[in-house]
Amino acid sequence: MNNKGLEKEIRDEILHHLSQRRSLILSSLDRDGLPYASYAPFAIGDDCLFILISEIAVHAINLQLHPQASVLIIEDEDTAAELFARLRVFYRVRAELVDPDAPDWQQGIACLQERHGERINGLSQLADFKLFRLHPEGGRYVKGFGKAYQIEGGSLSGERLSHLRGAHIKRERK
Repeated sequence: MNNKGLEKEIRDEILHHLSQRRSLILSSLDRDGLPYASYAPFAIGDDCLFILISEIAVHAINLQLHPQASVLIIEDEDTAAELFARLRVFYRVRAELVDPDAPDWQQGIACLQERHGERINGLSQLADFKLFRLHPEGGRYVKGFGKAYQIEGGSLSGERLSHLRGAHIKRERK
């Protein structure tokens, strides 16, 4: 398989992995610049991720203060063949708060509702729930030992992928 064929295969794998997961781990920064980890259900739309979270949640406050964040979408440990090499994709993201009167609000809510059902309709009617669009700004896809790829560009599957070459080196005994 040529390099273009391999890149397409990896991009397809990334998108398939995203389609199989329903929640992400979100790392944001608080007002003091300290990291905070949480999770949120997500949906995919127009090469971005959408999350709907309450404004009283710490991560919603953090995203409004510091729109730079990261997300991890990882294979369930119960189904992983190898716990130390779980299939995962990581993105650096820029969070954008979507105005409820903007057309993007309806698009994001529709994506979330299609993925998570009627619960989204109820939550989206609550004034404290905010819709965030998470724009990817690069990341990493790991599918096993020695099988890691740098995701470059502003799309979920990458505009460019680079295989991270390097070997695990056995520790020498003293």
